[in-house]
Amino acid sequence: MHQNLLRRDQALPELLLEVKDLQTAFDTDAGQVTAVDGVSFTVEKGKTLGLVGESGCGKSVTALSIIRLLPQPMGKILGGQVLFGGKDLTTVCDEEMHKTRGGQIGMIFQEPLTALNPVHRIGKQISEVFLLHKDISKKEAWDRSIDILTKVGIPSPEIRVSEYPHQLSGGMRQRVVIAMALACKPSLVIADEPTTALDVTIQAQILKLMKDLQAEMGMSIIMITHDLGVIAETCDDVVVMYAGRVAEKGSVEDIFHRPSHLYTKGLLNSIPRMENERKTRLETIDGYVPGLLELPVGARFAPRSPHPDAASYMATAAYQSERPGLVEIEPGHWVEDHPVVRVDQMPS
Repeated sequence: MHQNLLRRDQALPELLLEVKDLQTAFDTDAGQVTAVDGVSFTVEKGKTLGLVGESGCGKSVTALSIIRLLPQPMGKILGGQVLFGGKDLTTVCDEEMHKTRGGQIGMIFQEPLTALNPVHRIGKQISEVFLLHKDISKKEAWDRSIDILTKVGIPSPEIRVSEYPHQLSGGMRQRVVIAMALACKPSLVIADEPTTALDVTIQAQILKLMKDLQAEMGMSIIMITHDLGVIAETCDDVVVMYAGRVAEKGSVEDIFHRPSHLYTKGLLNSIPRMENERKTRLETIDGYVPGLLELPVGARFAPRSPHPDAASYMATAAYQSERPGLVEIEPGHWVEDHPVVRVDQMPS
């Protein structure tokens, strides 16, 4: 019996990050709006978690909350925990968070032109990462900058370090941003739409680069995207977000082969497929994402749900006052628990 218990313990996943009931809000002229409303998920060591959903669902705000880079003074974390290495990042002091950010957690931003300073050379910007987090000389930081550019596949790195961002192509700039994020060998990298502004060929190269570097360095990745193709290609686990909440979460196999939320199913149905007839109209999800000032407490996907009882549900007091929880329908596969948003509760 003791051996069996030990074997089960060894099989348990090793968690690097735990986000528990995260709540993030912004102060606006119209009042306080909640952009992230009770989001929870975990990231295993060496694995990739995908955060997927439409624009405005709270993906990027979740990432900025984790590394505490919310716009100030309007952005604030109202509650929840972000446990990283046994520490709650929502409560650590600014100095410790400064050391963690860039040193142990790297960030790849969506648009490299805005992430890079246009008036400083590439080498200087990468060197700053080393100088902030490592006790080394400027010469050594410069040499390490050349090394990390080599690692991310930039040709002639000893020349590129002396160039400015505008002298590089979009794909090269994104490689520089990746180099900066990986400079101090972080255990977690958050990639916020890292391939959105790139053409398909360069996108494939960047995704392969990240996968290869992950295998080499053993880091975990949070991949934020609205592209389900990227999720399928790169991720182990997936969190589907809608209107600031988790609609469904599970393994890639759970989400792509056994979707249980009608929103998840709608996203998957909207993907173009080679087997479809030519000029076939793509499937869409009717309606639109509600504004942050008009979010109900109940199932937020209800106004767009094809369930025949959705309209009557929205007329009830429960729609405005009772929040559905998440239910585990199979090991590790969770979905919002309300009939009008569940695939398995749709009438045949």
